[in-house]
Amino acid sequence: MRRLIGFCLGLMLLAPVVALAAPPGYYTDQKVVYHNNGGMPDNPTYFRKLLTNLRNHVAAVGKDHVEIRVVDHGDGIVLFQLAQTDEKLAQAIDARKAEGVHFLICQNTLDERHVDWHSLYGVKEADLVPSGVAELARLQGMGFAYIHP
Repeated sequence: MRRLIGFCLGLMLLAPVVALAAPPGYYTDQKVVYHNNGGMPDNPTYFRKLLTNLRNHVAAVGKDHVEIRVVDHGDGIVLFQLAQTDEKLAQAIDARKAEGVHFLICQNTLDERHVDWHSLYGVKEADLVPSGVAELARLQGMGFAYIHP
């Protein structure tokens, strides 16, 4: 019996994962702010997971039914520094932007770290906000749900 149970559990681990699709209308329209302040000590792994979460979120709710902003401050700006030389990260950022995700960059972080926003991958002046933490509070006050992956 134990062998049979072990065999069945092994088969379950090898079985492909099937994503459960939400039925139409399951999710209502959403406004969400993701908080990205990095994931030390392994920022690259954290950033890949963050970008995957964003992709999955848009896919679940639908591009036309979700407004997502990502506030990047502190070590969160490292995502855009790494993307200058990491083509996969750059492609993932571009794909999320094409899905309507807006990345916001903290000017305080840039000033404190002496980073020119021009040196960050895909960042435009319109993406800058004075303070990352104040922006998180502002967006929550506007009805954005807060997520910190």
